[in-house]
Amino acid sequence: MYEGTMLRAAGTSENGLPVSAGYHFIEVNGFNVHFRLAGSGKPLVVLLHGSFLSLRSWRHVFERVVENATVIAFDRPAFGLTSRPLPSKTSRVSYTPEAQSDLVITLIHKLGFNKAVLVGNSTGGTIALLTALRHPESVEGVVLADAMIYSGYATSEVPAFIKPALKAMSPLFARVMKFMITRLYNRLIRAMWYNKTRLNSDVITEFRSDLMNGDWSRAFWELFSETHHLRLDERLKTMSRPALVITGEYDSMVKKEESIRLAGELPCSELVVVPDCGHLPQEEQPEAFVLAVKNFLRRIEE
Repeated sequence: MYEGTMLRAAGTSENGLPVSAGYHFIEVNGFNVHFRLAGSGKPLVVLLHGSFLSLRSWRHVFERVVENATVIAFDRPAFGLTSRPLPSKTSRVSYTPEAQSDLVITLIHKLGFNKAVLVGNSTGGTIALLTALRHPESVEGVVLADAMIYSGYATSEVPAFIKPALKAMSPLFARVMKFMITRLYNRLIRAMWYNKTRLNSDVITEFRSDLMNGDWSRAFWELFSETHHLRLDERLKTMSRPALVITGEYDSMVKKEESIRLAGELPCSELVVVPDCGHLPQEEQPEAFVLAVKNFLRRIEE
């Protein structure tokens, strides 16, 4: 099923960090993508984590979803152990939302599948919906967990007239961003949890280590500088695939009302509100998250 020559097994990453058994690398659109793959049969479920996180964010739910599908979780460009090359037209390396969308589709096809169900959390949900809108023929359905659609990453935009100056000064701005993120990282991660007692310091340390390796600040700067308003709200009615919208009841980063609005504006969608939960339902309420996803998978496979 998989293109064996494309895969590099566990060992070390490009940065010399150890890679666990069951994890692999594959070349996709100029990136050496770090991923975890398990399960068999259809559907293929692709897990897309949010910003400042990594595929580690799915650790509580990965094995449970595998019971009913083939599942892949990967480190998105600029995060985790996926390589961080500089943008280049020659190598096709790009950090734009559209390029990330294309990377998802290329990855699906390189693994021998024609279609997949995309499960995205936060900005991963932004990429999941964008991919479904741009490549409906390769998407069976989407699960959007506290997805940024009406705010944040999906609506941020670097004005075109200042982009050349920003690009020219990328090394400087990357250092500034490194300073800011390093100082604020722990506070940012804690804000994603509703019940802070569920988040221990080891988890923050692990996520921090996943992000802050290699030339991470330069890659994050490249991703940031390519943000632009995706106008997803204007395109929702064209969505042709079934969708499940999940929201934590007390999400402080993407308000519950935004997810309720999203479920109302997306055709063929349903809504699940997870109680006692913040921005990361797969972290705080994994049982409720898995149940909702499994029910959705059963419905779209009927």
